[in-house]
Amino acid sequence: MQTPKMPDHEAERVASLHCLNVLDTPSEERFDRITRLARRLFNTKIALVSLVDSNRQWFKSSIGLNATETPRDISFCGHTILGDEPFIINDALADDRFHDNPLVTGEPNIRFYAGCPLTGPNGYKIGTLCVIDDEPKALSHNDLQDLIDLASMVERELSALAMATIDELTMIHNRRGFEYSARKSLDFCHRQAMPATLAYIDLNHFKTINDTYGHQAGDRALVTFAQMLQQQLREMDVYARMGGDEFAILLNDTDESTAHHILTRFRQSVENFNQSNNLPFPLKFSLGLATSKQEEKVSLEHLLHQADTKMYQQKRNVECVA
Repeated sequence: MQTPKMPDHEAERVASLHCLNVLDTPSEERFDRITRLARRLFNTKIALVSLVDSNRQWFKSSIGLNATETPRDISFCGHTILGDEPFIINDALADDRFHDNPLVTGEPNIRFYAGCPLTGPNGYKIGTLCVIDDEPKALSHNDLQDLIDLASMVERELSALAMATIDELTMIHNRRGFEYSARKSLDFCHRQAMPATLAYIDLNHFKTINDTYGHQAGDRALVTFAQMLQQQLREMDVYARMGGDEFAILLNDTDESTAHHILTRFRQSVENFNQSNNLPFPLKFSLGLATSKQEEKVSLEHLLHQADTKMYQQKRNVECVA
């Protein structure tokens, strides 16, 4: 059996998939409609929308197969995402790469596989639309074009999901995306008895920037600040533009003392930027922190409320001084 190779930029590819906030979500008619059509069109037992995670392939839509996921190291889709074209196996038993694969020698007894890679909104191959049968088959040129067209329909639906959770201006999570990812991260931290700290941030004097320099300058300030969050924070952290000039960060496996250290370093990087950039105004911000301790299980809403309250206390102090 041939195990799929890892694609180039694998960490970025997986991060792109996770940003969609679609893994482990319920089935949706918009995807099931496409897999039902694919199964009928190609006359196969199974049709899937398969998303290739770090160690598994998870099925957003599964028609004809009861499983919700299978290991990545035995997946056919792990091979498909390595290329740009459909990946076709006419008879897996006759193919040295797959003849002894557990998915071939056991359920679902794959003989025929045809998968088209799915490109996510950030340009990485995140999964496949595939059709599977327990008998050998071959596809015509027109069949291949139909498979590509159906995969494009899946990609459009995935893009729609991304737009629902990504802030259009800054291209980081919006409030909806943050709440979904942060809840999952908080649950994980609680299960692992790890602390987590939430920071709520508000840009200072943002209205003055808009009034003095125009909304285009205000947009530039928001984009610049979001880019610095992306550059400075750790891969395991969750961050978002919550709306207007407000941002939130969930620092996973981080107590309050460590969070202060991380955010002090971030504040210093912003100060360094202010000294070297060509913006006609400095970027300043107020923040508040709230921590979920190892032995606690607190809701995301509770942490947001605590951090937001502390942030406004700091902001009032800044405005009084100003």
